Amino acid sequence: MTVSGIDRLHSQLSRFEDMFPGYLTEIVEGSIVMSPVKPHHAETIRLVWNTLRDQVADEWGFTSDVAFPFSDDHEFCPDLTIIPASEVAKNEGAYPADLIEFVVEVVSQGSIRRDYEVKPRWYAGRGIANYLILDPLKGHAVTMWNPGPDGYLGRDTVPYGVDLTVDSFLGKLTIPTKNLPVDPKAPHRS
Repeated sequence: MTVSGIDRLHSQLSRFEDMFPGYLTEIVEGSIVMSPVKPHHAETIRLVWNTLRDQVADEWGFTSDVAFPFSDDHEFCPDLTIIPASEVAKNEGAYPADLIEFVVEVVSQGSIRRDYEVKPRWYAGRGIANYLILDPLKGHAVTMWNPGPDGYLGRDTVPYGVDLTVDSFLGKLTIPTKNLPVDPKAPHRS
């Protein structure tokens, strides 16, 4: 897909998204998927963004909920990505997936399968070295690394409450999890 094709597709999704405020819209497995966004979701992104911003070099920038087309059937809008700051400065509506150095997803009730099963295959397939899942439903974080064609070969699950350290190309990144919000309406926690 060309950049102009990416912009056209994202432009169509943006018009659809405006019809349903409070929902994140993505294309997953060829279907348009909408997920409601709740305050604890945004708070998690804000806390992690602020923590990582202080730890990465200035040549890296952050995006949230911006489109990254992986194929005609998969256009993800990750909760948080780290890409070159020069690309962020372009202020685009969509970026090539190959720019992503680090990706974070925050699980919601409707995104469990996408975040744990679908996205890891696509992120790893593109060689994204580190994928971090923050799960306010279960109160834990999952780090994935060592990408391969079928997914990530390394995976750790850490309960909220401890400092999470991720070794990445960007350096050793530490994320305190004790203040990350949990969903008070979650049916169960691990």
